[in-house]
Amino acid sequence: MDGILDFLKQLVNPESIIHYGGIYLLLFVVFAETGLFVGFFLPGDSLLFTAGLLCSTGILEIHPILLVVLVIIAAVAGNMVGYVFGKKMGPILFTRKSGILFRQEHLVAANEFYKKHGKKTIILSRFLPIVRTFAPIVAGIVKLDYYKFFIYSLVGAFFWVITLVLTGYFMGKYIPGIKDYLGYIVIFLIVITSIPFIINSIKKRLKPRIS
Repeated sequence: MDGILDFLKQLVNPESIIHYGGIYLLLFVVFAETGLFVGFFLPGDSLLFTAGLLCSTGILEIHPILLVVLVIIAAVAGNMVGYVFGKKMGPILFTRKSGILFRQEHLVAANEFYKKHGKKTIILSRFLPIVRTFAPIVAGIVKLDYYKFFIYSLVGAFFWVITLVLTGYFMGKYIPGIKDYLGYIVIFLIVITSIPFIINSIKKRLKPRIS
């Protein structure tokens, strides 16, 4: 049991993911965050930034362009699996009770986001933790055209990966000693990317009181 808990702790630590699993575990985590509905707890933004930074320092031994290409492929592949899962099993999830590895409120939040933003959700959700895990499932549930979903997934993955990986890479390359502050940067990224979700949760709680 302790071994499983230790493994899960490593999976939510971007630096540990790269240190222990290298590029292969990194790609799996990126894939699982949207390919498996239980992947909502996995790091996404902070992992990509960390990968770019460690790539610039040589700790992650891979060319930055190849890193970007591989991560985009993993991200799109995850989306496609999430889409197929949503198309086949999605409606059942709305009747399933929440558990340790599944929170129905996250699926509902992604569904509401999709209703508000439509197909753009597939692009926008890339920058929103939790929503990006369930957005492909919702797209599958509403049976968004497969080809259109693929294009939106590719565009979203491209901008998401380019933004975070290259930001980390160039900061690591041109700002001396930044790796020493990686822990603080990761916390900052987690807080920033969680703000929209927190605001939405607060609005939901205040709405009944206001009305």
